[in-house]
Amino acid sequence: MPALPKIFIDGHEGTTGLKIHELLAARTDLEILKIETDKRKDPAERKKLLNAADIVFLCLPDTASKEAVALIDNAHTKVIDASTAFRTDPTWTYGLPELSPAHRQKIKSSTRIANPGCHATAFLLPVAPLVAAGIIPASTTLTCFSLTGYSGGGKKMIAQYEDPAAPEKLKAPRHYALKLTHKHLPEMKTQANLTHAPVFTPVVCNIHSGLTVETFLPNPTTSAEKIHTLLANHYKNEPFIKVAPFDEGATLDDGFFDITACNNTNRADLFVFANPDSSQIVLVTRLDNLGKGASGAAIQCMNLLLGIDETTALRA
Repeated sequence: MPALPKIFIDGHEGTTGLKIHELLAARTDLEILKIETDKRKDPAERKKLLNAADIVFLCLPDTASKEAVALIDNAHTKVIDASTAFRTDPTWTYGLPELSPAHRQKIKSSTRIANPGCHATAFLLPVAPLVAAGIIPASTTLTCFSLTGYSGGGKKMIAQYEDPAAPEKLKAPRHYALKLTHKHLPEMKTQANLTHAPVFTPVVCNIHSGLTVETFLPNPTTSAEKIHTLLANHYKNEPFIKVAPFDEGATLDDGFFDITACNNTNRADLFVFANPDSSQIVLVTRLDNLGKGASGAAIQCMNLLLGIDETTALRA
């Protein structure tokens, strides 16, 4: 019987690492390497496990991820990094297989994969195919914003929001990154092949998880129906991408939009809405910020690396 692939999660105490561990816990086709609690910060012990693994998930801050990569000298160890450290590094593969067949094939043969950011994934899924098709000129400066659950802020923010004595202000949506320098902007620009980063501000809401990004096309040269058709054709064979019907009555709840409908899945839902009296269009993506926005996406890339069905143990 062949040996099971060895998997090591470095940083498994963080939000993304914990979710990856949870999603892998029931699998019998993998061997999960574990580090003793008192040795989590021991470089020698970490190096041993990093080099013993077939696939490593790095769920660490940027600097720590770079340090972990430097500890790996086993040419057979493959890395999936969940930080922002390598997302625009041309020597790393960007882990969003749905962007094109070339993206998926590159992931399958890569040893270094940068897991996409949650906001970036929700921006890129509708935008990148439209840039590639010439519908959105590469020189366009797009405007977008997101609504996201507080789990995206990590354990500290989760504790703040779930504290019974949490201040009243946490019940209201809160804008952040208002200097327009959010850490996902470089990958949003680079991976969409745009000349300029979008103008982007996120808003954290009083919900645990769920995320939506709205991207505005104020003066498109193509109709909303044609844009919808292009996206539907682009993603028609993708198990985790659902392009909703071009009918707001079928996709809205009495005129309102539910940003939590993809929670606990690895699915992303795409929508095209338009003003019938003008040419204005808004592209909307919905996903679970801990699913397709983080841990689920990382496991999807792992499945591709292992040469198995990429939907294994993931819910669409």
